[in-house]
Amino acid sequence: MIKVYFSIALCGIMFVSCHSHQHEGEHNHNHNHDDAKLQLSAYDSQWEVYAVADPLAAGHESEIMAHFTLLESFKPVEQGSVLATLTVGGKSVSQMQDELSEPGVFLFTLTPETEGEGELVFTISTDRGKSELVIPNIKVFDDRHEAEHAAEDGMVTNSNAVAFTKEQSWKVNFATAQVVSGKFGQVIKTVARVQSATGDETVIAAKTAGAILFSGDNIALGKAVSAGQKLFTVASGGFADNNMSVRYAEAKNNYERAKAEYDRSVELSKNRIVSEKELQQAKTGYENAKAVYNNMQRNFSADGQNVTSPISGFVKQLNVQAGQFVEAGQTLATVSKNKTLFLTANISPKYISVLNSIQTANIRTTDGKTFSLEELNGKLASYGKSAEGDNFLIPVTFQVENRENFVSGGFVDLYIKTLTDAKTVSVPKEALTEEMGNFFVYVQLTPELFEKREVTVGATDGRNTEITGGLADGERIVTRGAALVKLASVSGALDTHSGHAH
Repeated sequence: MIKVYFSIALCGIMFVSCHSHQHEGEHNHNHNHDDAKLQLSAYDSQWEVYAVADPLAAGHESEIMAHFTLLESFKPVEQGSVLATLTVGGKSVSQMQDELSEPGVFLFTLTPETEGEGELVFTISTDRGKSELVIPNIKVFDDRHEAEHAAEDGMVTNSNAVAFTKEQSWKVNFATAQVVSGKFGQVIKTVARVQSATGDETVIAAKTAGAILFSGDNIALGKAVSAGQKLFTVASGGFADNNMSVRYAEAKNNYERAKAEYDRSVELSKNRIVSEKELQQAKTGYENAKAVYNNMQRNFSADGQNVTSPISGFVKQLNVQAGQFVEAGQTLATVSKNKTLFLTANISPKYISVLNSIQTANIRTTDGKTFSLEELNGKLASYGKSAEGDNFLIPVTFQVENRENFVSGGFVDLYIKTLTDAKTVSVPKEALTEEMGNFFVYVQLTPELFEKREVTVGATDGRNTEITGGLADGERIVTRGAALVKLASVSGALDTHSGHAH
């Protein structure tokens, strides 16, 4: 009998223990449900919305934290109003918020009236206008517990994912974009020499012999000059031969004498003292003397030849020094507008078959900036039909507008792109990270969770890199700030909702 009671007592203890354990397990399970959230996102041409919401059940309040990001800058919305509307089975509940709980974040509390599938619409109004972001296939459950289970099952997880919250991304240079396949084509990477375009440079020469005197503006290489600005004086005074000071004075005297003679003849002709023929001769002599003197006055002074710049630009070459004696016709300087440039590259003859299919090019300057041909209002100027000189290379020349990033006489990296009908996936170079020769991109699972994925790369055009494997058309990736996401992964696993307060 004692054994029986002991067994019963033991069973009772076991029952209590099991019940206690079961209750504790249920309590922990319910706690996990409390952490279950819906992760919702939508895009239009201007905005990204990322909403973290409580599970949706009919008759139960759900809090929704909506993050709004302006895609143009990938920074948070700073002012405006948002209307959140949940529509299920033809019945809608909505709430308007015109105050942000924090930069970029609006908080909503919605209570669905009925179960079923519907849509959640955010209507945002700012100084940019009004936009609607629609999140379809929203499921509202009849039972709160069932809604929590579904939300828990639907939460996005990935063992290779990195958490990077909206609050983190808003503070740095960050962006994401959808991968869209397009025509990439063959890329010819080469180096091009920068030269001023024909007609963009003017060579200034001496018109007389003499000694060079610099103007008071201290003309030097690279100095900006304006059209008509005086650069030098070629002084011939003191020289026995071809003394411009003497010639200038002679021209001035001849002009003044001819003018006085002509004025006298005009007055005398009124009284018919001077014949018409004599008046005409005086006029001709005056006009000839005036033309000579005006020409001398424009180009010379009593000190010698005045050398001015015929165009606005900068001094590209300076061929003389102060006090140097020059002959007539000798080059003094070269002035360049530097507005239009030629980029000339010499490429291998093996590319001659694709030269007629050149579409565009990207140009990378020595300061690390990359421009497309279109950004520089450029065009393909010419390409050779045969090898040049003794180097057996084919010249290819592009014409571009200068943006102050080019140095005439210097070099740039040139990525020549040809036409193609084949489509492929390509990503910005900034989207790639490299580890021991392997390349990775960060694929968006949610706007706050990114999967690190290895990809295989192909050619690059200086801006974008061809992806030959590992990435599908339509996926969304980090295009700016990939290195920062990589640093976040190194710092350790982070809570997907760190920084959020529900």
